[in-house]
Amino acid sequence: MNRDPGSAIPSPEGVEIVECRTAYRGFFRLLDYRLRHRLFGGGWTPVISRELFERGHAAAVLPYDPVLDRVVLVEQFRIGALQARGGPWLLECVAGMIEPGEVPHEVARRETLEEAGCRLKGMERISEYLVSPGGTSERITLYCGWVDAGGAGGVHGLAEEHEDIRVVPVSFHSAMEMLRTGRINSAAPIIAMQWLAMNRERLRREWGGCA
Repeated sequence: MNRDPGSAIPSPEGVEIVECRTAYRGFFRLLDYRLRHRLFGGGWTPVISRELFERGHAAAVLPYDPVLDRVVLVEQFRIGALQARGGPWLLECVAGMIEPGEVPHEVARRETLEEAGCRLKGMERISEYLVSPGGTSERITLYCGWVDAGGAGGVHGLAEEHEDIRVVPVSFHSAMEMLRTGRINSAAPIIAMQWLAMNRERLRREWGGCA
């Protein structure tokens, strides 16, 4: 287990990092922190241990065609859903990791083309959210993207990354039914579809010229 001095890690106000150790380093990292933090009632906690899963940050986009009133979902195998009800093939937004030097909207454009075969005509930022802050630092910047879904379909992804991604264009109402029944069951598309439900008529006017 590699040891990193806690003093080398920036501490936000109200937190004292005593030590940080790298428990595992591979494609992802697992860090073991020893720290203490201020209490709401005054004073500090004793030194406590917390493990943190570090996998970087991501951008995700829900492609939407305002003229056809259709969203473009992608379906792929996910190891984290191996024991999930319904199995490990999930209907999701397009998504990709943000590499050093990249900005989220660039990743959104790249991944929409690679994973869904669609080019973004425009996009609107929905939110930036923490995926599961009890154990991982990962943040996702989420967008809704304007696409022409008329020819969307097929299987996409990069062979060198072992991607096998099926493109699933569906009507807005069908996607909302998938959300209601639990067929869509991961965070990014749930958040994106709820946002789209609130903003759909505006996007149809602004992007699609639909009255």
